[in-house]
Amino acid sequence: MTESCPVLTPAERQIVDIIHRADQALMATVYKALQDATDQAASEFQSCGSEEKPPAYEYFAAVLHHQMYCVICGANPETMQGGDPRIAIGVIRNSQNIAKHYWGADIEPYPLP
Repeated sequence: MTESCPVLTPAERQIVDIIHRADQALMATVYKALQDATDQAASEFQSCGSEEKPPAYEYFAAVLHHQMYCVICGANPETMQGGDPRIAIGVIRNSQNIAKHYWGADIEPYPLP
């Protein structure tokens, strides 16, 4: 059996391009916000004379990840209440599949319920 990608109509291509541009703008905003939060924390740590190291960029990325995980699962990001466990498991499986496929992780994705 031969699998092929469908040829998009001009209208479909326009929609794909619109979504792609929106995705790029979203990610540029997110990356800037992460850097801004990192810089703000570093500046405030310095201005208060703290000898502690300010949170790293990855800390703020983890905070964002946690919040978006809740949003995807339908939970309140502040209370973690109201989420759908089936969606949560799907998100985890997706992450496991990415780690296995792209990064060679020695993992078998969480089994389907």
